[in-house]
Amino acid sequence: MNAVIFGSIRRTVTVIKVATAAVVVFALTACGGGGTTPVTNVTTTAGGLRPLSVDFISRKAVNYSPFRTSLKNEDRVNEVITDAQVLQDLTLLQTAGFGMVRVFNSDEKVAQRVLRVIQDNGLDLKVYLGMWMAGNSDFDNKKEMAFGVALANSFPNIVAAVSVGNESLVSWSDHKIQPSELAQNIATVRSQIKQPVTTDDNWLFYAKESDRAVFDVIDFAAVHTYSMVDTHFLPDKWDWKQLSVTNLQQRAAAMMDAAMASTKADYQAARSSLDSKGFSAMPIVIGETGWMAVNPSNKWYTFLAHPVNQKMYLDRLMAWAAEGKAGAGPKNVFYFEAFDEPWKGDDNGWGLFNVAREARCSAQSLKPSATWLKEAGSCNQANAIFFQPPQLNSAVTDAKLIIHSEAVTGWPPGMRADAFDGGTFVSDYPAVGDSASGDLGASLPTSNFIRLRNFTPRDYGWGLLWQSVDVPVVSSNMSNFAGGSVNFSIKTSYAGKLRIGLSSDTELGRVVEANVLVAPGDSFGYCSNSPAVWCDVRIPLSAFKAANPDLDLRFILTRLSVADIYSETGNTARTGLPEIRLDNIFWAR
Repeated sequence: MNAVIFGSIRRTVTVIKVATAAVVVFALTACGGGGTTPVTNVTTTAGGLRPLSVDFISRKAVNYSPFRTSLKNEDRVNEVITDAQVLQDLTLLQTAGFGMVRVFNSDEKVAQRVLRVIQDNGLDLKVYLGMWMAGNSDFDNKKEMAFGVALANSFPNIVAAVSVGNESLVSWSDHKIQPSELAQNIATVRSQIKQPVTTDDNWLFYAKESDRAVFDVIDFAAVHTYSMVDTHFLPDKWDWKQLSVTNLQQRAAAMMDAAMASTKADYQAARSSLDSKGFSAMPIVIGETGWMAVNPSNKWYTFLAHPVNQKMYLDRLMAWAAEGKAGAGPKNVFYFEAFDEPWKGDDNGWGLFNVAREARCSAQSLKPSATWLKEAGSCNQANAIFFQPPQLNSAVTDAKLIIHSEAVTGWPPGMRADAFDGGTFVSDYPAVGDSASGDLGASLPTSNFIRLRNFTPRDYGWGLLWQSVDVPVVSSNMSNFAGGSVNFSIKTSYAGKLRIGLSSDTELGRVVEANVLVAPGDSFGYCSNSPAVWCDVRIPLSAFKAANPDLDLRFILTRLSVADIYSETGNTARTGLPEIRLDNIFWAR
């Protein structure tokens, strides 16, 4: 996917070592990366295409990257990857029946190591070799091409095909390159190796944004399709909710059938585009497609991401792949991906194996007789998840929803307070001896308030939220408060802004947040003084709706959050933060 970025791993290449022999890398030339001697005696079809080998078509294929410990993209340059780790990975993939792996770029750290491990250990594996194109960074691209050409020519019996560029043409690419420039790079590489050459890109490019300059220089089309991702960015592209299937025991299977139909439709759109431009003889492979087993922290796939659903998608995908090898359809399908990679953050969780190399349901199903180290959990199809609309509870009819006041001792029934990340400050509740004038008890010495102190913020900041005690969290129908406000009193000398937020479920089951920044002297009544004094803050619900129109008052989850998220507030202080006192917290109609 487009999150797979290798631009940080670059070096000037002069020599690579293959086993005990030294292989000189072709020098860079003014006309482009790679060698200077064109290849000859290359077999082509009548139309000039280099045919895909029997090995390339017949072998079960998967996308592979070995990163295990990196937690951020920038960590990968320092992660140590060993031959033993790669051998373990490749052995697991062979056990699952895979005979070919795709790697995303041409470098020493991953690509050369994978090829060397295959050769030195006599593994019956082929490699679909990528060359990462770093946008319009011509210098980096030429280095990548030089190394890739050297690898393809040094391991001719292992490298079955080459791909120049990964999702670098589609309109939403974050490393976009002009089609004419990429076409020139592809042609340069192709002139110096014997393998079939292509570029991997999203189906949208091949189907709707295509450029003939690229088609003229490739031997096959490598198409990416993610019906799962489409449910977030294009929620109406296919019917993933399957509400017409009223038998809930059948809805998950119906959803996975529809997902496979969407995948096939993307392929057919690319096929029709190629045919209409005179490339009906050009074969198509699916370079990437997959299904997440773990719902990411952004909760995009609450009703989709599950190990059993991943297995159901893989089952359908492998059946289609078998059809394509034998006749109409893609000539191969590269599953995305082999192993989880934590550095990808919310784009992690696609692996057939988790990062601990435990086999998920999908991997286990590929060879049930194998002795797998298995991920915990049942693989029974009855555990598959599917869309269920959020429950609409009765609307709150009280004039106020009180979170804290002198009239409430302890949080309101069914509600709890949680610090972000389990605790980034000390919370005193109730603290005694101070109170906002609007919430003063019988006497000041006995009045209750909330005190936040001894802040130890994370890199991103800190926060506190109020939500239901239930797991999963139960929503509150606050639709009667649409014209009302969220109110609280605050006393602090905290410098800068604070972020006040709400969150809700939606009809699509997607949690959304709406956040408003408050600053001293603003129209909401917020203040920060030294010495600190109480002030009353009132934020209309309309301000939260303006911040995020998708906020649905019928399904409120977070009743209130108070936070300092540095990327949003711009605050710079990290230590010595003054205490914050809160009181008289409520929603008003």
